[in-house]
Amino acid sequence: MTNTPDLGHLTVLVSGASVAGPAAALNLARYGARVTVVEKAPALRGGGFAVDFRGHVHRRVLTAMGIWDAVHAHRTRMGRQTVVGADGSPRVDLPAQMMSGDVEIFRGDLARIMYERTRDRVEYVFGDSIATLTDTPDGVDVTFERGALRRFDLVVAADGLHSHTRRLVFGDESRHLRFLDHYAAGFGIPNHLGLNRTGRLYSEPGRALVIGNYDGDPDRAGALLVFRSERLAHDRRDVAAQKRILAERFAGMGWEAPTVLKALEGADDLYFDAIAQIHVDRLAKGRVVLLGDAGYGATMGGMGTGVAVVAAYVLAGELALAHGDHGTALAAYEARIRDFARGCQKISGNAGPFFAPATERRIRSRDRMYRLLASRLLAGFFKRLAEKAATDIDLPAYPA
Repeated sequence: MTNTPDLGHLTVLVSGASVAGPAAALNLARYGARVTVVEKAPALRGGGFAVDFRGHVHRRVLTAMGIWDAVHAHRTRMGRQTVVGADGSPRVDLPAQMMSGDVEIFRGDLARIMYERTRDRVEYVFGDSIATLTDTPDGVDVTFERGALRRFDLVVAADGLHSHTRRLVFGDESRHLRFLDHYAAGFGIPNHLGLNRTGRLYSEPGRALVIGNYDGDPDRAGALLVFRSERLAHDRRDVAAQKRILAERFAGMGWEAPTVLKALEGADDLYFDAIAQIHVDRLAKGRVVLLGDAGYGATMGGMGTGVAVVAAYVLAGELALAHGDHGTALAAYEARIRDFARGCQKISGNAGPFFAPATERRIRSRDRMYRLLASRLLAGFFKRLAEKAATDIDLPAYPA
């Protein structure tokens, strides 16, 4: 389309530089908006879990953003993952399409691709965070932990499941976070199984261990631990306490658990969190809008990265159509994204029970079902099933 709307008059503060934040910055900068991204970490975070994109909607958005080729070039090339028994013998092969989508990339690589395409036209402020927000008729007055007071036309909360910005405007996290009866942990380990872009999943009732090699590094692999639990009262910043919890919960587990727990003792990259979802009554309040995990996140299994990237594209597109009128644009953004995000969240509700079924019977039932779905006879149906939620949105023809 011609006569692309110019948002050069619009100043936007984005909180968070993981994935949703740089995605918002890239899409807004395409229309000329003056964007500032603030991130509490001292630098762009690298590494992280692998995230995937699947279906025509994800590809359309990544192409429109100009990053499809770069994402594809940095893909993990992950192959099949295998469910194994206690002796390591294979039980079920899980196709790459199921676990890794059409293209899979490490979260840190994706963030860097978007950062590198925006750093010359977007202001990135690392090592700082929002302290207070005051919404006024003329803009949002923002104070920072370290920086000076500034005013913005719009604030985008893209700072994750435990969003500090959301808490400031929408209330305490306890009002929005829905615990799904499981916890997940991940960290790097030596590649003692000699895996090469493959993974192994072992389950016992209520707990599971996954070992995978996503990048072909002969020396390093990643461990994912999932366990069923009541809600735990623990400090999310106390890594030593998290390691103790994992050691207790996985004590006596078979297969490679003893080796993995030994590696856990010296791990310096531990991720530990509840498997949970965020549910809010609305995605925008005044001039503040929630994007990605801050508004409709799921710890795992809900295609959160794909949803965040699509939503960033929609948010910028609606602002462009509305020529920067935030009231009109944010209402349209919420109407278009809410059901799409909820549909993807529904899938994430199955993540814990998939990895760690509650009983031996349910483990056997899971294995039988996925053995059938992975068969050649049902391959096409399985692909459509895997893509259904990711493609369940009608995107308008936003200005190019």
